[in-house]
Amino acid sequence: MHKILVVDDEMDFEVLIRQKFRKQIRDNDYEFLFAENGNVALERLQENSDVDIILTDINMPEMDGLTLLIELNQHYPLVKTIIVSAYGDMENIRIAMNRGAFDFITKPINFQDLTITIQKTLDHVEHVKETLVAIKENNILKMYVDESVLNFMGSRDYENSYMDNEIIQGTVIFIDICCFTKISENQNADVVVKMVNTYFDVIVKEIIAQKGTIDKFIGDAVMAVFKGDFHLDRAVEAALAVRTSLKKLVSIEGFPEFTPNVSIGINSGEMISGNIGSETLKRLDFTVLGDTVNVAARIQEAAEENQILICEHCFQKIKQAFKCEKIGDIRLKNKAMPIALFEVIE
Repeated sequence: MHKILVVDDEMDFEVLIRQKFRKQIRDNDYEFLFAENGNVALERLQENSDVDIILTDINMPEMDGLTLLIELNQHYPLVKTIIVSAYGDMENIRIAMNRGAFDFITKPINFQDLTITIQKTLDHVEHVKETLVAIKENNILKMYVDESVLNFMGSRDYENSYMDNEIIQGTVIFIDICCFTKISENQNADVVVKMVNTYFDVIVKEIIAQKGTIDKFIGDAVMAVFKGDFHLDRAVEAALAVRTSLKKLVSIEGFPEFTPNVSIGINSGEMISGNIGSETLKRLDFTVLGDTVNVAARIQEAAEENQILICEHCFQKIKQAFKCEKIGDIRLKNKAMPIALFEVIE
């Protein structure tokens, strides 16, 4: 039996859940617990350590759903959460997904979609549980952790130095899906999430094909890092491939006229690689930091649709291999002096 906690301050919602899932309840497939806000939900979790997933609204008294996500991430990281809310704007989607929500369903609810989403989430939870057992028994952590993290763990006394960092040479690329916020304003949140995941699937495949690693997803943008031989060249190849592959992508249902254009910023140089986060709570993010990374992000912000922009020192390194055109000197945010930017054509 799977135990599901429903967090919503509308009492009618409990009645509706019991009616719509009466067969699963009768067959002992699902057991539902209910809480009227985030505070009560945390109490329920303390009393029921075997809760598999949570369905939560956003707008609730005392503790809302987005605040609840923070608490769940810190104290119940294995419990997966589905947001079920009428607040399906892009800002709430981004906040929810960045805080660890597994999926997002908009009200009024399509219960067929909710049923599928619950089962998909439960399947994921079961897979995670099986994986944890396999990790303990077979040491297969490398199947679920980024290679750069594994290298970090294996290259030093990790337990004593996991907050250390190192200076590396590499290339950072930021890829942003253009006009996504505008499109999402008029679409249901669950459709928007499926849409962006489709685009991410294309982007990630091209990055991995050039031996890059995904550092993080930032809303509708991707940050990736390239290290090793010809890291800058491989990053540029990945950017060109992403742009080409997205143009070939068949339109997604509900978005027949939307072309998934991207704006891309690339920068190469020295950066700091290591863990950042809370040492006390053991909540860490293995990433890269430094001016090289910041400038790459600013270059992406300056890029227009379908533009791949680099700065002059990157241009000097790749000008023999790629066709580039200078677009001018641009003043980037928080930079004292303008810098020359070049567009990669092919």
